[in-house]
Amino acid sequence: NSKYGIVYMNILKMFGSAENIANTDIRTIRKCFEIEGRGNRISLTPERLKECARSSIGISSSAEVIQIKHLTAQIELIEEQLTEIDKKIEEFSIQNNSPILSIPGISHFSGTSILAELGDISNYSKPSQIIKFAGVAPLHYESSQFNAQHTAITKKGSKYLRKTLYQIILPVIRHNPVFNKYYQLKISQGKGHRCAQGHCVRKLLRIIYHLLKTNQQFDPQLLR
Repeated sequence: NSKYGIVYMNILKMFGSAENIANTDIRTIRKCFEIEGRGNRISLTPERLKECARSSIGISSSAEVIQIKHLTAQIELIEEQLTEIDKKIEEFSIQNNSPILSIPGISHFSGTSILAELGDISNYSKPSQIIKFAGVAPLHYESSQFNAQHTAITKKGSKYLRKTLYQIILPVIRHNPVFNKYYQLKISQGKGHRCAQGHCVRKLLRIIYHLLKTNQQFDPQLLR
């Protein structure tokens, strides 16, 4: 969806080969560079593209041109389908009205992903169980002479839930002063960025567990 991506997709759909670009009128090429909005010009110009196409050493192939156009059509179809699915997920999320959506930084899509992976919250009797299920529990090594709590995580359990949690934790930290303060605390204690994120993820899961169990809305004042 970047300005470069839009232009390049337009070029691929319209031409499909360097030879077609080289033999096309410059005004037709310029149409591929037209993007709505301000400040959307890219460094590549239609004139430069046409110049490069003329000196291209690639061998033109009608079959490859057709294949490229078919692939771009498939990409656009998939994007349309994803947009439709995202709308349905949002509609379902609004109907479900889960309390975890009251946490700043959690969207309808990410909230639904978390709920889908966790399943029925009544299957868990304590927060540590969903932390373990997400695979974000800290590793713990112990022997007769050594006992250390490592900052690495187990990475067992649902990789989809773990991925979603790490995707949303930065927005949660950014939009919630309590989480931001907790993150800064871990950094001040010498923790690395990823490790501090892990602490915030576990804190988030404990809050999610409480909200789902009690069906309460998120209240940052109760975390102070």
